[in-house]
Amino acid sequence: MATRSKHKALERRAKADARPRATAKFVRISPFKVRIVLDIIKGKPVTEALAILENTPKAASEVLYKVVSSAVANAENNLNMSRSDLFIAECYADDGPTLKRIMPRAQGRAFRINKRTSHITVILDSVNA
Repeated sequence: MATRSKHKALERRAKADARPRATAKFVRISPFKVRIVLDIIKGKPVTEALAILENTPKAASEVLYKVVSSAVANAENNLNMSRSDLFIAECYADDGPTLKRIMPRAQGRAFRINKRTSHITVILDSVNA
């Protein structure tokens, strides 16, 4: 039975997505705010996406700039891809753990404050592929 699980693990690794990617986990910004900026850069060439992120006045743009730059560095160093051929194939922001805090209110009540976190993933692809 152990050989079967080894075989399945090898198959899973062989079918793994070989596109360059970068992730940022436990980022202290709401995924709703990140998705607004992600929709702007989705499908754009990397150089254009980085220029958009530099000039977008949103809190998420600084974090996304670092994630996209990291994905580009992964493509250049690990997969020998050219920066000019890369575009953003997929990008998404998933929910991370929510930090639950309490705000004291009048007459002994307490309101909940949810401080949300995000897991941001950017996957690049080559135009030639």
